[in-house]
Amino acid sequence: MRPAQPDRQPHPVNTPRQGLPTGLSILNVALAIAAGSMHALSMAWPDLAGQSIQGLTVGQPVWWLELVSLAALAWLLRRCAQQPLPNWRAGLLYGGLFACAWLSVVFGWTFVAMHTYGGLPAVPSALAVLALAAFLASYYAAACGAFVFLAPFSPGYSAALFSALWLLAELARGVWLTGFSWGATAYAHPDGPLANYAPWLGAYGVGALAAWLAMVLAQLTADRSWRPSRGHLIGALLVLSLPTIGPMLAPDRTQSSGRLMVTLLQGNIPQDEKFESGSGVPLALQWYGEQLRQAQTALVVAPETALPLLPHQLPSRYWAALKDRFASGAQAALIGIPLGNFEEGYTNSVVGLRPGADRPWRYDKHHLVPFGEFIPPWFKWFTELMNIPLGDFNRGGLGQPTFLWQGQRIAANICYEDLFGEELAQQFRDAAQAPTMLVNLSNLAWFGGSLAMDQHLQIARWRALEFARPFLLSTNTGVTAIVDHQARVLQTLPRDTRGVLVGEVEGRTGLTPYAWWVARFGLWPYWLLGLATVLASWRRHLRKR
Repeated sequence: MRPAQPDRQPHPVNTPRQGLPTGLSILNVALAIAAGSMHALSMAWPDLAGQSIQGLTVGQPVWWLELVSLAALAWLLRRCAQQPLPNWRAGLLYGGLFACAWLSVVFGWTFVAMHTYGGLPAVPSALAVLALAAFLASYYAAACGAFVFLAPFSPGYSAALFSALWLLAELARGVWLTGFSWGATAYAHPDGPLANYAPWLGAYGVGALAAWLAMVLAQLTADRSWRPSRGHLIGALLVLSLPTIGPMLAPDRTQSSGRLMVTLLQGNIPQDEKFESGSGVPLALQWYGEQLRQAQTALVVAPETALPLLPHQLPSRYWAALKDRFASGAQAALIGIPLGNFEEGYTNSVVGLRPGADRPWRYDKHHLVPFGEFIPPWFKWFTELMNIPLGDFNRGGLGQPTFLWQGQRIAANICYEDLFGEELAQQFRDAAQAPTMLVNLSNLAWFGGSLAMDQHLQIARWRALEFARPFLLSTNTGVTAIVDHQARVLQTLPRDTRGVLVGEVEGRTGLTPYAWWVARFGLWPYWLLGLATVLASWRRHLRKR
């Protein structure tokens, strides 16, 4: 007789096989990639058709799109964390795909720099962008995998854990290996309800708050075991509405330090000619020289390397004539120019000329650009593939003295230094000596007509919110603008044009809560808060096992 066969239980349709991610499908993979791409575009919505799209103009941040796209990732992670078989590998995959798509789009302008102006072929340029995005996306992939692995118990606790892990990933990207937090979550929110938290929490805190809200949104579509409580929903509504009904705006804590008329110069020197002795160099010297002589306002600002030669390389009497121009009268100038010599090294600098000064004021760039201003170890082979004037510059110190002029203390920064709010905050340790306004000198011509200009403007607006200070941007090709202490763009020049922007800016005194605490403690409070939350989750995870 044939032995009796054991009863076979049908495999539940909705139960995944061991080792496969819950909910893994082509549609979920596509959703992660699409959501990551939308997350990038929420930082600066592009105008591909040359006209506004449903009222959204070129380069405008879309705060609600950021929350929705991040909520899509949170929804995928929630599915991966569902019982009976939570699979952290699925979280790792979806988080990595989301972040890689997000950062590839955000960093797309680096392709222009390498391919169009560096001469690197298209395929290696694209692969380099993808490699950078994938490397930095690994922080977010690890955070998402850890979220699923720790399998939180309650909706409230899971949202807090996701927020903490997202915070740690953002900190890692913005700090480690010199840091590169371009396109961070908060930069989609200078106009939304979360913007009013900027003077209290800064960009990293608002990014964590956005992650918490995204998980709450994801839980609205969850099954019963993950459905948010009434208190959780009330908390989310309060987070969104409190800034509009409470006294959270930084201007309540700052006062006017007077007004200053300024002239911002935008030379629009083509990048492929900028350092050419037969074209871009004489054009820059002629145009900027004329504008510096003719300016009538109290302060005139010329952008990063507006004068692309060392002072001793300039034509005879050129530099001496500029110093004589501002040695008397009621006008001053900030001019981007390289400084130094072969023996002592070179710096990317700003020189300040003003009446009554014994010597020119000087600011040397502190946070240098990898591959542009210094070559990381073991990467010289890569830089040799490109036709870009690369070199190792000396690094300026943190907290360099401000430029004092007509009752204002003006703090300069160059290029992407405005990305590092915790470094700018070092000048706010002493409220009596804190800057009354910030000015950024940049050359974004490297990136052509990409979204880099729009993204850079949103970064400057966010620094204005954090410190409640007006922010001036003087750039070679755009965006040249005057931003007030509430992050409103008061005036701007059309991009990719040669022009002069004349306007009035109001300085501010007093400290925001963020400026006070980050100047003293840096980002350590966020590191400790994030790690403490993850450690508590780990202990709960061990007890559950």
